[in-house]
Amino acid sequence: MDRGVIWRVWLPLVLGLWFLGRLFLHKSLLHGWAGWIGLALALTGLTMIVLARYTLGRSFSVAAKARELVTHGIYSRIRNPIYIGGVIFISGICLIMRLPQLWLIHLLVVPLQFVRARREARVLESAFGESYREYRRGTWF
Repeated sequence: MDRGVIWRVWLPLVLGLWFLGRLFLHKSLLHGWAGWIGLALALTGLTMIVLARYTLGRSFSVAAKARELVTHGIYSRIRNPIYIGGVIFISGICLIMRLPQLWLIHLLVVPLQFVRARREARVLESAFGESYREYRRGTWF
């Protein structure tokens, strides 16, 4: 296993699971239905993020770059699984913590993800042209 996989996949997974465990097991939080649904959402979002980062391999970058058009794995169905996973993860955290202020932050994050996705789409369309447009027609968000 190369260092890149450790940094891109395993470290975020371990840190995410550690964070969720610490958060969910915190004694001051009550765990009714919202807490359990929140945990399920947060784990689903984290799984999507880690799976997407693994699938991207060395093509992953924070800023939009056109290294390679990745169309396999989770990317065969969803164009932006890291963004979707992030929104699902944050939704879960909001349900676990039950703080109205977090939902306000969530309301700011969602439009930013759309902006990032559009910016990324322009970069990829510029680099890959019709191949990207064809891929976009067959996938969601």
